[in-house]
Amino acid sequence: MGLSIQSKRPDGYHEIATIMTQIPLFDILEVQKSDRFSFMQSGLLLPADGNLNLCERAFALMNDRYDISPVNIHLRKQIPIGAGLGGGSSDAAYVLKALNELFSLYLANTELENLAAELGSDCPFFIEETPKLATGRGEKLSSVPDRLKGNRLVLLNPKIHVSTAFAYGQVTPKENELNWKNAWDSPVSQWQKTLVNDFEKPIGEHFPRIAEIIRELKNQGALYAAMSGSGSSVFGIFDKEATLDLRKYQEFVLLDKEIL
Repeated sequence: MGLSIQSKRPDGYHEIATIMTQIPLFDILEVQKSDRFSFMQSGLLLPADGNLNLCERAFALMNDRYDISPVNIHLRKQIPIGAGLGGGSSDAAYVLKALNELFSLYLANTELENLAAELGSDCPFFIEETPKLATGRGEKLSSVPDRLKGNRLVLLNPKIHVSTAFAYGQVTPKENELNWKNAWDSPVSQWQKTLVNDFEKPIGEHFPRIAEIIRELKNQGALYAAMSGSGSSVFGIFDKEATLDLRKYQEFVLLDKEIL
């Protein structure tokens, strides 16, 4: 919720601040011991760029640190790619967690988060996957209360791929003095003014369909509507009794349910 791009770091990353929270949307991951390493992927296709994907990199990292034996990894991809939903990051984190359990490594969550940070800025969040304020490049986490329970969450993906590199290229970093924890504790109806996603305006200008869906969610009574991460997914938080008409965007709806 909200995403502030505050400055460019010497290492090429950006200093950010954002609230990250879990939603009931999943990939399916199976990890089994084997005589040799293999990775199989089904469902939504991953881009073939010749590089190891995050699941393979997660195994390589654990193997390098703890000399574990080979495994078979099967990933059924269901979370859209380039959608600002952290699908790849969550897959990598869950491979770390699976290997920790499979090989009885007994690594604490803090140790797993440090490993996850080597794979990607968003990865540490998915080790515990409870609401967090993320700062630094996204790897510094502090707990915040769960504010979504009892609300209706509508998530849409307009089938536009937005690369993280492209998104960052559209934003000029600026300092943000917002007290994020106080803003998160305020009524959800106030978030629209405080929990602003710096990517939303430039990405919405480049891809008008994204801005259009956000406007429509607001028009239909969203307490808060915004783009997720660097896009392209869009979500709205509604009162659980809200009456919506999403027929125009039905092909884009990924999730529409009360958060329990």
